[in-house]
Amino acid sequence: MTLFDSVMAFLQSLQGLPAYALLFAVLVGSGFGLPMNEDILLLVAAALTLKGVMEPLPLIAVAWVGLVIAALLIFHWGRVFGTRLLEHRAATRLMPPERLAATQRLMQRWGPATIFMARFMPGVRTAVYFAAGSLKMRYRQQVLYDGAAAAIELPLLVYGVRYLGGRWEQVVEQLQRFQGVLLPALAVLVIGFWLYRRHRVRR
Repeated sequence: MTLFDSVMAFLQSLQGLPAYALLFAVLVGSGFGLPMNEDILLLVAAALTLKGVMEPLPLIAVAWVGLVIAALLIFHWGRVFGTRLLEHRAATRLMPPERLAATQRLMQRWGPATIFMARFMPGVRTAVYFAAGSLKMRYRQQVLYDGAAAAIELPLLVYGVRYLGGRWEQVVEQLQRFQGVLLPALAVLVIGFWLYRRHRVRR
């Protein structure tokens, strides 16, 4: 059994405050490199609200703080250590230098809006947050853009799972099949909306 499986099993055995505390600790731990899949963890936590293990609103609040702190930690490592951190072999496996360079170019083109977009794209979050830090973006930009995205994502996820009830696992499986198309399409829509608003403000 992997560490993730052990955490998931333990989470389902808890009730109330200890469940929230474990969820928060694991989410923050991912900012220190703990190998956890945030998305699956949050989906299971949302499903546990159907069983009364946690309540929707406290879950959203705890998860929001945990996600923002974890992302801010990754941003901080990028800001403090930058590419020097990638000289270590373990870090290179997680984020090859060429991937960081490509992400930096993306951020230089689209700006802080990339941070917002990354919250909805599981495969690139760490690289985007680390790249944002390495480019010396401001801490408040990281918190503002990621926090806004998490404030949209979490209610949709929690109440979406509650609406689906016992069918949520089957729906998630279908979404994962089309993830390669849906997420880039969502990213294009988000960037397009941000550019439109930016153009309106400048005018």
